[in-house]
Amino acid sequence: MHAVVITASFDDQSAAQASLVELVPRVSASPGCVSGYRIALSDHKRASIAVFNSDDQAKALEAQPSAPAGPVKIDTIELGEVVAHA
Repeated sequence: MHAVVITASFDDQSAAQASLVELVPRVSASPGCVSGYRIALSDHKRASIAVFNSDDQAKALEAQPSAPAGPVKIDTIELGEVVAHA
């Protein structure tokens, strides 16, 4: 399995939430999607982790725009192999 890890920041929580509302269904409908999580790191920072069956499937998501232009700033996008899970 492989994962795409994205960190993002924003100033306006409600505007950020509204701009990302279509993201969860898009990721969950992506080929090979096993699971996905959005983590609130602080009031103005989030991390997302999407796990896929293969490296190619994860790379396909990594290549897509992660957020529409607007209130959300993508800080990092990283791809890696899942080496353990519980």
